Amino acid sequence: MFCTDILVIGSGVAGLSFALKISAFARVTLITKKKKADSATNLAQGGVAAVLSAEDRLEDHVNDTLISGDGLCNEEIVRLVVTEGPERVRELALLGVNFQRGKAGGEFDLGMEGGHSARRVAHAKDLTGREIETALLAQVYANPQIEVLEDHMAIDLLIESKATGWKEGNDRCLGAYVLNRSTGEVETWRAKVTVLCSGGCGKVYRYTTNPDIATGDGVVMAWRAGAQVANLEFVQFHPTCFFNRYVKNFLISEAVRGEGGILLNDQGIPFMKGYDSRGDLATRDAVARGIDAEMKKSGADCVYLDITHKGRAFLQQRFPNIYGTCLHYGIDISKQPIPVVPAAHYMCGGVRVDEWGCSSVGNLLALGETACTGLHGANRLASNSLLEAVVFAHRGAQWVQRNWSELQRQPLPTVQAWRTGFARSIEENVLISHNWDQVRQLMWDYVGIVRSKKRLQLATRQLAPILAETKEHFHDYLLTPDLVELRNIVLIAELIIYSASLRHESRGLHYITDFPEKDDAQFGQDTVIEKNDGSM
Repeated sequence: MFCTDILVIGSGVAGLSFALKISAFARVTLITKKKKADSATNLAQGGVAAVLSAEDRLEDHVNDTLISGDGLCNEEIVRLVVTEGPERVRELALLGVNFQRGKAGGEFDLGMEGGHSARRVAHAKDLTGREIETALLAQVYANPQIEVLEDHMAIDLLIESKATGWKEGNDRCLGAYVLNRSTGEVETWRAKVTVLCSGGCGKVYRYTTNPDIATGDGVVMAWRAGAQVANLEFVQFHPTCFFNRYVKNFLISEAVRGEGGILLNDQGIPFMKGYDSRGDLATRDAVARGIDAEMKKSGADCVYLDITHKGRAFLQQRFPNIYGTCLHYGIDISKQPIPVVPAAHYMCGGVRVDEWGCSSVGNLLALGETACTGLHGANRLASNSLLEAVVFAHRGAQWVQRNWSELQRQPLPTVQAWRTGFARSIEENVLISHNWDQVRQLMWDYVGIVRSKKRLQLATRQLAPILAETKEHFHDYLLTPDLVELRNIVLIAELIIYSASLRHESRGLHYITDFPEKDDAQFGQDTVIEKNDGSM
């Protein structure tokens, strides 16, 4: 039985930023299920979108975000994030993030990306996420108020009504059960405030740009705890993932198209103007659908992104990681177009939170990709994710600080330790790996870029026995990281399918052939669901 002031689950930009701010007045325990740098932040190439130039306007960033979100953004939240964003980016620079600067070393060197009407993406070449992660981790490890526990994986949240049998008013979170991967023991962590920053769910799909940790943990833990989740049907597929069977999850940044990259079909012909008047700089939903349609039309395995006209010197300076990785696998991007395909990239929905990052369960916050704040709507604008993470980390810390006196007065009751009962060790890992592979292929085939009622019905039917079998395994066997992740990935698949089946229209990232038009009258609002049965 362990106790801390604040329990942060996840070590991406949201979790690290929040931990640093909260450590000024509270003890923080930050758990991460693998190593400290295993996060989507660390893989982010593009940058942070914010109005940092006199040639740009807040109103333009607001409008670009609203257009990308296709009618589902919360405009109040959009304005809040866009307005507070520039200060948060400058704060990152002060913490040691080495953003690219202009020739004089003063102003930010801002990049252009799809859906933006101006250059507004602060970047560290094509390694922005790694630069942010490195700088924040250095600050965290130097802070005596923050304890970082690697190889610790949250299993379930401790909810007062379930843990103690007592409930008065709004239920509250008391911490979490945590699997120590090193010892195999389940630890009980109690906390005044619990913060979910565990990233997205890209690993529910066969092809993804996400790291292996992205199994929807935070969203499904919150849902099992009774919190509202929203808009899970809106899974963003990044249009350009490097197509090479020897490379895992390597993203070709949006910024390549921002710097003039042109998408070509297998005949070498540009095609995006045929799908969207904005061409190669259309929003991600439009570009991903255009590529998907072009591949289906031709039967080709991929399309190509041509940036050869920019020359080697520019490409090596602007995109050193992309240039070097592609060259290692036989593609000189200064001479050859890059083979690319769409891949699952970002979860626009998540745990439904208010303007402070607070969920519908007391003392439970969600930040970053785990949260649904209202910023992204039906389709996230490029490089708005890191922006949202730092803005809401700041606001979440403000909420905790404002309420800290009251939170400290709330007693943490004794709760039961994790009970294993008659569970035994699992001896055949194929029981997990087989179901894992089935779910990921099922989601790719039936709940991908283009959907239909029939496919969603088939997905529901085929997932049902996997759900039942996984639930049985969870209760029969001693917990392993793979079993915990399987439980979460099966459940996030079920929630995505269910959310998609509720939206009888096409909007943003959700395109369903039976309902190709947008229907504001019936579906111009969030898809909100919460737990009401005995599921996993």
